[in-house]
Amino acid sequence: MHAMSTVSPSLTAPPMAGTVPSGEPVPGLAHPPTHGWTRLGHPVHARTIDHHPAGTPYARFNKKLALAITQNVGTMTCFWIFCVISFSSLLAVLYAAHIIGPVGLLTANGFILCVSWISQNFIQLVLLPALMVGQNLQNEAADARAAKTFEDVERIINLLDVHTQGGLGDLLAAIAELKASLPAAGAPPAAPRG
Repeated sequence: MHAMSTVSPSLTAPPMAGTVPSGEPVPGLAHPPTHGWTRLGHPVHARTIDHHPAGTPYARFNKKLALAITQNVGTMTCFWIFCVISFSSLLAVLYAAHIIGPVGLLTANGFILCVSWISQNFIQLVLLPALMVGQNLQNEAADARAAKTFEDVERIINLLDVHTQGGLGDLLAAIAELKASLPAAGAPPAAPRG
């Protein structure tokens, strides 16, 4: 393991140039970071939506909508809604194949065209890009949290290294100094002064 001579500086303030010192609001951030900053100056928040700069109202709206779509489409409720949409055209397909007779609106040609348009055009052309944007936002937030966790683990490992200044080595030296100042084992205790 690589031994460092000093412990890395505090990661509570963004270390990159052009940032505002800790305690002051940082331009472009909606909320102060929950878990501090990475070494590269990226804020680390607990919530995904807080990871991205506030920007314009248009950008905030797009970010919130993409994350909401991504979080809600990946549910069983959405799965069942898509199943209902898919199976709703089954009667029209069976009627067109002359397997069943007419069943009112559900076997009309216009109905199967509407279901086809919703499932093929709207869901594929509109929903999939929104899902990709939402997943990209989630990935950026996860990357920032992972980088912060890695940096924290590195710092802990450095503190546990006996060769790192301010780490376990200093603690062991202080213990050895205390042991040296105590009377030797088996020696009679010093007489009380009085």
